[in-house]
Amino acid sequence: MKFMKLGSKPDTFQIDGNNIRYVASELATDVVVQVGDVKFYLHKFPLLSKSARLQKLVSSSNEGNSDEINIHDIPGGPTAFEICAKFCYGMTVTLNAYNVIATRCAAEYLQMHEAIEKGNLIYKIDVFLNSSLFRSWKDSIIVLQTSKSLLPLSEELKLITHCIEAVTSRASVDVSKVDWSYTYNRKKLVEENLTDPSWHGVRTREVPNDWWVEDLCELEIDMYKRVMTAIKNKGIVSNEVIGEALKAYAYGKLPGSGKNVVPQNDVSKFRSILDTIVWLLPQEKGCVSCSFLLKLLKAAISANSAESVKMELVKRIGQQLEEASVSDLLIRACDVGEEEGMTLMYDVNVVKKILEEFTMADKNEIEENGGEIREIRRPGILSEASKLMVAKIVDGYLVEIAKDPNLPLSLFIGISEMVSGFSRPAHDGLYRAIDTYLKEHPGIGKSDRKKICKLMDCKKLSADACMHAVQNERLPLRVVVQVLFFEQVRAAASSGSSTPDLPKAIKDLNSGSYGSSRSATTTNTNTNTDEDWDAVASAEELRALRGELAALRLGNEVVGGGESRSGNSERGAAVSKMKGLIMSRRIFSKIWSNKAGPAVENSGSDSSESLGSTNQDEAKCTPSRRGRHSVS
Repeated sequence: MKFMKLGSKPDTFQIDGNNIRYVASELATDVVVQVGDVKFYLHKFPLLSKSARLQKLVSSSNEGNSDEINIHDIPGGPTAFEICAKFCYGMTVTLNAYNVIATRCAAEYLQMHEAIEKGNLIYKIDVFLNSSLFRSWKDSIIVLQTSKSLLPLSEELKLITHCIEAVTSRASVDVSKVDWSYTYNRKKLVEENLTDPSWHGVRTREVPNDWWVEDLCELEIDMYKRVMTAIKNKGIVSNEVIGEALKAYAYGKLPGSGKNVVPQNDVSKFRSILDTIVWLLPQEKGCVSCSFLLKLLKAAISANSAESVKMELVKRIGQQLEEASVSDLLIRACDVGEEEGMTLMYDVNVVKKILEEFTMADKNEIEENGGEIREIRRPGILSEASKLMVAKIVDGYLVEIAKDPNLPLSLFIGISEMVSGFSRPAHDGLYRAIDTYLKEHPGIGKSDRKKICKLMDCKKLSADACMHAVQNERLPLRVVVQVLFFEQVRAAASSGSSTPDLPKAIKDLNSGSYGSSRSATTTNTNTNTDEDWDAVASAEELRALRGELAALRLGNEVVGGGESRSGNSERGAAVSKMKGLIMSRRIFSKIWSNKAGPAVENSGSDSSESLGSTNQDEAKCTPSRRGRHSVS
């Protein structure tokens, strides 16, 4: 730290108790200066030779036959006045970054200008500031910190402005010219050098671009805002470094903010810091991580920040949502849920708003220019990779929120449908989320089970997911049949055999219009109703299907009709990959004959014969559902 010594005489100020200061001298004191609770017993001549204000005050006191002066409002209080008084006596005083602003403001108050005496205190302090302290990085920050307690005079004297200019200029200098001391503890530089084969006992490293970040964290939020604004306005420091600075300041000043922990004793200060950080965020996308933005959003929700602050964060998060993780999106709910006053575990609505912002980036804008309408694409158009990543994140998010027993089905479906247009190669994550919801909400009705199961595409389930679905007693029977059929199609395609024909009734089932395949003239209309298909598969039926799967489990079993057991090795490998899920046509014959009976045979489709009328004898041994008998 830099300092300046003034005066050459020994310090003869004495202390008598806590409230009395006097000068040890052969001459008797002739004036008493009251500063706050402290009385100074001094001599008029040295004081009046350098202070115009004291001249006026002494003159006024003489008219009133009093030798006491009261100056209760002097900046810096008794400490600053004592330095000024010692300077008047020519005693040695030391100025440094901690006391220079207070002394400068006190000297201004006492009017210690050059007009009174050449080389007066104000002049000497200004020279010290400009030639020394403002050229020192850390001293400039200390000076700026001390200036806050001396407002508004420190602002009127432009001391704060000069401090900010000094700090900003240093922070914006090229890193190759940084040769002064600074604080940088965020990286284990010694450990890095020890593992560097080129290190020979001397730590040599380049100055990091964000070398100044930690030192500025010492500032209070109002001064920090002014400094960061000035740095941004210079346009020299990159937005990434500014983002790193804001992140460091937030972690230092908002402890526990990412965990929804807000200090109850000072919520207003917490909110002020948070709002300022959000306001300072650069407009450029990616200057801060999505994870950091989500931590700020959690803090804003917990601190009940203004809606504009929360929406600004939602907008920024939506622009780079593909960078998020599932744990980042799990924002604890602070309010009551939508239905019947039940409290939800997580704030699902704010995630919906984030997804809306993300999907908006993929929409085209239409601009009308002089009668000509042309399509304008936003600069942040989503790539297929971004969509795929977000869809995967949403699937994982749905798994977590599905564990909330109070989560309404409408919210679950609403979140899922927002990314339904994003092409995904597999729906395993979505299936897991649906299964979790059904497990945690066993009381939902058949129609709700039908709605939630429509979210996934059975054709996009992996072999492992299909194996689980076939044995899942929580799924409607319709979904189990769809899974079985699509695995049959996939197995036939991979083995090189012809794809099995699909009866018209199953086609209608898969298209969602299966009810229309049953004619109004069918005599047994209640054997294959929507209610039957939407009901969950019974344990007896699932055991029958698992038995069929076990009987058809790999080896050299024939995959297609007419193919020998000694098929080529490629077919064997493909069959092996299905992990026992290859289904012969007799499974669908059993299921469909049990469900549809003559309705399938009367469907009028050529394909109905291939599945609806094959292996009728085998179908008779399949367990019936709820006492219904198959019609052969």
